This record gives sequence, structure tokens and C-alpha cells, in this order.
Amino acid sequence: MDETIEAVNPATEQTIKKIKVSSPEEVSKKFRKAEKAQEKWKELSVKKRCSYLRRMREVIVADMEGVVETIKKDTGKPDTEALMSDVFATLSMIRYYEDNSEDLLKREKRKTPMEYYKNKSYVEHDPLGVVAVISPWNYPFQLSLVPSATALAAGNAVMLKPSEITPLSGEKIKDILDKAGFPEGVFQIVQGAGDVGEMMIEEGPDKIFFTGGTETGKKVMEKASEQLIPVELELGGKDPMIVFEDADLERAAKGAVYGSLANSGQLCVSIERIYVQESIEREFIKRSMDEVEEVSLGASKGCEMGPMIRKGQIEIVKEHVEDAVEKGADLLTQFRREGRFLYPLVLTGVDHEMKVMKEETFGPVIAIMPFRDEREAVRLANDSEYGLNSSVWSENKEKAERTASKLEAGNCYINDVVKNIGSPNLPFGGKKNSGIGRYHGPEGLEAFTETKSVMINGNDGVEVNWFPYSEKIYEDIKTLVRTKHGNVGFFKKLKNLLHLRKQMKSKK
Repeated sequence: MDETIEAVNPATEQTIKKIKVSSPEEVSKKFRKAEKAQEKWKELSVKKRCSYLRRMREVIVADMEGVVETIKKDTGKPDTEALMSDVFATLSMIRYYEDNSEDLLKREKRKTPMEYYKNKSYVEHDPLGVVAVISPWNYPFQLSLVPSATALAAGNAVMLKPSEITPLSGEKIKDILDKAGFPEGVFQIVQGAGDVGEMMIEEGPDKIFFTGGTETGKKVMEKASEQLIPVELELGGKDPMIVFEDADLERAAKGAVYGSLANSGQLCVSIERIYVQESIEREFIKRSMDEVEEVSLGASKGCEMGPMIRKGQIEIVKEHVEDAVEKGADLLTQFRREGRFLYPLVLTGVDHEMKVMKEETFGPVIAIMPFRDEREAVRLANDSEYGLNSSVWSENKEKAERTASKLEAGNCYINDVVKNIGSPNLPFGGKKNSGIGRYHGPEGLEAFTETKSVMINGNDGVEVNWFPYSEKIYEDIKTLVRTKHGNVGFFKKLKNLLHLRKQMKSKK
């Protein structure tokens, strides 16, 4: 009997569908098919490939409600959260690469140094081949389709393994690409848990794009190293929010609550550590509590917080909160849950000895800690093994930018939270245990290519650096070294260059 996984709606805890797990034979067969399809796909012009992206975008817009409904079934999240963060953000990224890939992937002319006389140089970006995308359960549509669409735009074939917790979104994405008319085999999905992802890696893809937890990311990297497969890892975060005393407190409190509770805190760029200047701590806490009391739980359009998508995550949240309280923190709310719906938790009096300030919580927790001055704020924010996103709040632009520059994070937002991940123009990725590589923006497209440099020699005859060597050649090279890299005046340099140019011509 075939092994299956269950698609369960976290909001109702009802099983929606049983999905067949991909066998080793199926994974291998699909991989060979992808290799074959990629050979033709890469030969298409970038403009032609982008026309498929346009059709994909149009299919998503036409079936917007259907996409939202699929995401809701997979995650239980409210309609607005699914539409805004999964669908809209994905469409923005697709549109960016649809509009810009042709320009970003075109041949780039590069300068050629004087010693390469009559040479021309350029750089081109070649597709990698078959890209394996392993995606997570918290944003199953966005975090599956954005890297897949980027890889496709660059001329690669894609094999996607969605999370076994949210398999319906993967099926929906495959349906969308089929409706958009993508050539058979260019995009395929396999279903299952980590063992299926491991099978995919064993097939030897040309790149692995993994989004998920840090520990699993390390295992992916270890497995990939056996075949020297390049990896891009978008991993966990413990994102700090620094609120200075000159910040707009009302806006900062609203931002803190949204940034901590969006998607019930199940977000890699969720605000997990809030540092507030001592002079405003009490007022900030009061304003934040007022905002928390207005947050509603449920899966409908008017609700803000949905359920915990992965049931086991509730125990991690509970463990972190209990550890903090045992070590002296104050819990200003009660630990309440209804099924998988977990009510917001606000902690004050926290410090860096507590799990809630060190380990990724990935739940609806607001943890607030005071700081004295700018130096201490930066030190506390950087005191983490993670470095994904961050935010700085101040009306003093110079101070805010100075602080942002000192933070050990791949990304920073000034006077806002979270949505910088959705800017198509900016590269996104982490430092330290938050990952390796960047996607989004020009850097994201280039990450799915192999850079090739080409030089064209316009000379004829013998090159000055070719055999035979002689004492005269040695002296000419010494002159070249002094001219290019020594402290030589302008007229002397000009004289030397004219001499060397003459010597180069004489060897032809």
C-alpha cells in the first residue's frame, strides 16, 4: 500500500485529503525528466521565459480566491493574512522578475586592463540546470513559488518539495503552472517528509534552495556537501526591534504588536526581541498591551491571528514562556489556547539568560527588555546566534541609520517591521545561523545562474607574455610593474606606457 501524508486544516484540525508520498523511483524519474526539459527551456530567450511568468501571474490573479482558500486549508490563517503575505507578495516578486530578468541577465561589458591590449571582456549568466526547492509550512505559497519562479526565469528546471504539513499549496502551484502552459517537466513537485527531500538531493541537483529551521538547514548542507552541490539556506531568526526614546511611541507599539503576532509569530522575520529605552519602557508596555487586547483570533477575514500551523510548535512556545517566568520574567497575559489557537503572550523583565531571548520561539510572544543607551542597544541586538532581520525606531534619521549599520543582520527596517522582506528590489537573506545566500532583487536572480567571464583577443601574431622569454622581456615587465603599481609621475607613466605599447606591437 502506498504511503500517504495527511493535509490537515489547523483551524479545524480536520483531515482534508490524503496525498501519496513520492517513492524513490518517482523522484528519480521526475529528476531525469527535469534534466531533459531544462535542455530546451534554457534555449528559450529570457523574454520568452518571462512570458510564461506573466501567464502564471495572470492565472493566480484570475484564481485569487481559490489560491487563498487553498492556503487557508493548509495553514488555517485568516483570509487577509493569506492574501496579503502569501499571494500579494508572491505576485509582486513574479512581476519584478517578469519585468526585469531580460535586463538583469543580459551580457555585461567589462573593462579590460592595458596589458590586455586590443582585448574585449564581458560576463554572461548561464542557467545552473535543475534546482531543488525545499519549502516550509509557514508561508507555503510564497516561500515555494518565489524561489521557483526566480529559478525558472533564469533558465532552470525546478523540482519542488513542499512541507509535508502544507502539501495542498504545492499541488495548487503545480496546477497554476500547468494552466499557464509551462513545458512539461520544467516544473514538478514531489510530496513527503525529510526523507523525500533527501532522495531529491541524492539525485544531484545543480542547486538546493532550502527554507526552514537552522538545524534542518545544517543537515541539508551536510548532505549536499557529499556531491559539492551549492546550497542557499533561508533559516531561522531572532529578530530584534530597537525603540529609542525619540521614536513615535504609538506607531512603534502598533508595529511591535503586528511584527510579533503576524501569522501568530510563525514568521522568520517575526519580532522576537524588543529592546526599549529605559525612559519610555513603562509607556511602551502600556501602549503595547492596549494594542494586544484589540487583536482577534480566528480564520475569517476580520481576524488577525490564526492557529499554530504545526501543532508541536505550541509546546516550544510554552517551554520558552515557562522558562522565562521561572527565571524572573513577568507574564502580563495568561497562557490560553483553544485547539491550535494560542492567545498572545507578553513578557517583561526578560534577559539573555532566558530561552525566549536566545532560541527561535516562532510563536505569538512579545518579549520586552530595557536598554540604557545606543551602545547597549546595539550590543544586546547583536548578542544572538541569528542575524536575519531587524528594525530601528527613532525620529532621528542619522541615529537610526547609524544604528542600522551596526546591526549584525542581513536586513534592517527603520520605523517599520517585517514587510521589507516583500520588497522585490532588495536582496533578502541572513547572517550567522540565519542562513547563506540572498534571494529577491538582482542578487536573487543571479543566485540561480553560473557566472561566466569571456575575453576576446583582437591581436594577431605572438603575445608579449608568450615564449620565448628574454632579458628584454624581463626588463619590460619590470617597467610595467613600476608603471602600474609604483609611485610614478604622470608624464613618466605616459612615457612608459607608450614604450610598452611599442614593444607589444614589435613582437607581433
